[in-house]
Amino acid sequence: MDLNAWLDSTNLVVCVGSGGVGKTTTSAAIGLRGAVRGRKVMVLTIDPAKRLANSLGLKRFSGEGQQIDLSALPEAKGELWAMMLDSKSTFDNVIARVSPNEEVRDRILNNRLYRVMADTFAGSQEYMATEKLYDIVHSGEFDLVVLDTPPVKNALDFLESPGRIVDFLDERVFGWLLEPEDSRGLFGMRIISGAGGVVFKLLGLVMGAEFLNDFKEFLSDFKELYDGFRQRHDAVMALFNREDTQFVTVCAPTESSVDVASFFQDELGARELPRGGVVVNQIHRCEDASHDAEGALGAPAREMAGDLDEKTVKRLLARLGMAHRRLRELSEAEHAMVERVRRHARGGGFYQEVPRLDDEVNDLKSLNLVGENLFVENAEEL
Repeated sequence: MDLNAWLDSTNLVVCVGSGGVGKTTTSAAIGLRGAVRGRKVMVLTIDPAKRLANSLGLKRFSGEGQQIDLSALPEAKGELWAMMLDSKSTFDNVIARVSPNEEVRDRILNNRLYRVMADTFAGSQEYMATEKLYDIVHSGEFDLVVLDTPPVKNALDFLESPGRIVDFLDERVFGWLLEPEDSRGLFGMRIISGAGGVVFKLLGLVMGAEFLNDFKEFLSDFKELYDGFRQRHDAVMALFNREDTQFVTVCAPTESSVDVASFFQDELGARELPRGGVVVNQIHRCEDASHDAEGALGAPAREMAGDLDEKTVKRLLARLGMAHRRLRELSEAEHAMVERVRRHARGGGFYQEVPRLDDEVNDLKSLNLVGENLFVENAEEL
């Protein structure tokens, strides 16, 4: 499978998987590859490591788009931009966009209860990632967007996050809360009448009568945002289901990472979301099955040994043979482990292994090397 052709036909890549498996580096490498091939690319990342910022020539990531200087790669024909998710400002911007008018927007943003709720939703990086993704894709500025999703404890957190605020704003819930208790409209809200009213009256005594007014105003204003959030939710889900969107599952050859990756593959398939492929990072490769260091290296080793005696040379060759055998056993164990995610990924795009590199990814050239290992000419098609 030609991964370069795959990338050329893709407009959104969503990288999913557990933390600590090179997902952010893979996202950046995919973005860089797109830029090398002439596209204008945005990589949206979550709390990236400092060394990744350094590899892109940045002192740090910011909440605004930053263009990466690609002059070190003369072959690059496009543009690469990067942005770190700023959760708090993202949610405020969403409120501003879906508010029916400036008056409602300002009342909500200045409401004390909204600030508490905003901090709660801002802590949900999965939800904020989908909101920022919506804005970037619909801006039409970029040919390719690569989203590095937050590391998750539960794979469903990201897949279900677009509907989180819609569930919170469910019209039936808000309608019940705001429905007058009787024909006179006494109190104006169910939640501050009846048994619940006792609690809120006590809160009013402790926090002041202004609290109840803030609460009622908050519910009344926020209910008006339901349609806007519903439209954004539907748009995000439509975006995820587009033919030019691809979910790429990233993992490492460890049991916990393979478990998360396998679960992601099952969930993406069950939800009929486009499975682009699986990338396994940090694979140990061992091409030769023979551990016969004497047969493979005997003559060259003796030439390089110089004045070393034969006993020392044989001891060195024995250690080399033992090291090769251990590397071979490690490679076989890793491939046996990742075979599980390959089974779960059948019919879901490509399968690619990226070998463990000798050095860390700390500049554009090493990041480009990751991309070259990822986008080899023939990847396995699942």
